[in-house]
Formats: sequence, C-alpha cells, structure tokens
Amino acid sequence: MAQMLRAIGLMSGTSLDGVDAALLATDGDTVERTGHALTLPYDDTTRDALRGCFGGAGDVPLATRLLTEKHAEAVSALLSMADVAAGDVDVIGFHGQTIVHRPAEGLTWQIGDGARLAAMAGIDVVCGFRSRDMAAGGEGAPLAPLYHAALVRGIDESPIAVLNIGGVANVTWIDGSRIIAFDTGPGGALLDDWVAHRTGDRFDQDGALAATGRVHDKRVEAILLDEPYFRRDPPKSLDRDAFRVDLSNLSTPDGAATLVALTAEAVSHARGHMPADPACWIVCGGGRHNDAVMAALRERLGSPVKPAEEVGWDGDSLEAEAFAYLAVRSLHGMPLSLPTTTGCREAVTGGALHRA
Repeated sequence: MAQMLRAIGLMSGTSLDGVDAALLATDGDTVERTGHALTLPYDDTTRDALRGCFGGAGDVPLATRLLTEKHAEAVSALLSMADVAAGDVDVIGFHGQTIVHRPAEGLTWQIGDGARLAAMAGIDVVCGFRSRDMAAGGEGAPLAPLYHAALVRGIDESPIAVLNIGGVANVTWIDGSRIIAFDTGPGGALLDDWVAHRTGDRFDQDGALAATGRVHDKRVEAILLDEPYFRRDPPKSLDRDAFRVDLSNLSTPDGAATLVALTAEAVSHARGHMPADPACWIVCGGGRHNDAVMAALRERLGSPVKPAEEVGWDGDSLEAEAFAYLAVRSLHGMPLSLPTTTGCREAVTGGALHRA
C-alpha cells in the first residue's frame, strides 16, 4: 500500500478569479479531505497580466513571476488557516496557468515557476502535469477525472457525471471502473467576456443578467451544427478561446441568455458520447453559482442536477484538491491520465518534481 501523504493543491482557472488552494491527505487512491480550502482573489495587476498572455502573447515572464508569487501567498494563507507548518506538508500540486492549449498541434502551455514556488513555500512542488500525457499522444486534459472517480465511490447512484464548469466545461462519466472524460464546450468564458465587453463587470452575478434575456435558439443550433468540435468523438479538449461567437446584433441580456443556453446545450449534446445517460449530474466549478446555467442544465438533461455541495463536496475547491491528489500519484508513480480521459496511448504518470 502506498504511503498516505499530506498535500496542497493549487489551481488557477481560465476565469482568472484567483488561486484556489486546498489541503488533503491521500495515498493516491483513497482520500481524506480536511475541509481546509480557500480562494485568494487576483488583484487587477495580476489578472490583467495573465489575461494578456492568453494565446501566448503578452509579458509572459512578468505574468509568471506574479502568478508564482500569488500562489506562494495562497499556500501561506492556507497553512495559517489550517494551523499546519510547511514542514508537515509533503508536496504541493501546482497546475500553473494555462495560456495556450492546442492539443491538435501537440501544444499546451502552463506558466508558473515550480522551482521558485518550492523555494518560497519550503515544500516540494510537482508541476508540469500535462507534458507526459501529450508526449504519449494525449490531449493533456482534462486531468481531474481520476480524482472525480475516487470521490464518487461513496455514492450509490450509477452512472454519475461530474460536470466542471469553469471557463471551459468538462465532464467525467463514471460507471464503476469505467471512466470517460472530455471537454463538452464553452463554460463561462464566453459569457464572462460578453458581460465584461458590454457592461464592464467581470461576470454575470448569479446569472441575473441572463435571466432577463431571451434565448435565440436558432443561433445556438447554428453554432452546434457549424462547429466541428461537437461532432468529434472523445477524448477531446478545448482552449479557452477556441470558439468565436458573434452575437453583436443581440441585446446584452439576450446575448447572455443565449450563451448560457449554448453552454447547457453543449452539455446535453455530450450525452451522445456516453454509453448511458447519467443517473445524476454533480456540478462543480464557478458555473454552479450561476442560477441561469443551473436552470438551463436542469431543463435539458433529464436527470437530477446537483451542486457539488449537495453530495458533501466543496465545488469551489474540487479542482485544487484534484491537483493535490495528482501530485501524490505522481510521487508514487501512479497514472494521472487514461486513454479514455485524454486519449493517451496507455495510462501514464507525469509531473516534474522540484525539491524545496
């Protein structure tokens, strides 16, 4: 049996809300969740620097430094919250920030300085989770499915779909030992960009704007028909900015409502790639806070749709927890991805270790 280790996981998603940090104990198979987790919001300078690097543009060295420093700050804050010393933590799982993801070109780029974070935190760091998977022919994403599978063992219903709605939405379909995972389509990124452009706000709080708009169903249908991604069989994954959707002739509320419908309809469309319809959907990520998104999912999916908290999970920290789990699996030489989750030729481990 592998050794039980204490790990911190760190996640910075494409929504650029901030750094999610979570502490858990795991042997890479079973999980003891501590309940200690936090989100350290980005300041405008860091957020703007990171956003400017999407697509591989901008001042990458500056963004990398700011990102790494913010992650070190998050680690310090989490240790203080949990009243745990750095010396009592075995490893940090550091995802970094994805600024480019083009799996068809064999390219994915997560910025972040693992060696510097290890030195600043005084804890060993595992980063570079995606590289070995891509070298083995995989998409490099999504990487949370094995953690999702570990969590659902205590749930009687089957099959279960764990739906993460961040900037991009991804799903893990689990039926016993069978796991299938892929990105379903847009998550909140298109909606966030629309709201920022039209109103100056960073996102649609609670889906209030979308709730006042009218869905333009024909526009949603046209996007689903025109975009080849939706016809591809999984495993498959997306870059944050893979979709360019022109809704410029719509009102601000109608555009928001239509983008919400697009996210939900893409998830519904994903059922065609599953061996059987899920008995229930468990939703994590920022999208579950959007009432319009949750209502649209319930309208389309035909099975119970539950926020992560309804099954005892923390939907805000789940991705951070996943990278703590994967860091320990990396240390133990266990697989991080499977052919059915990323398309790699065989189950592969991965990650680069930086000693403190």
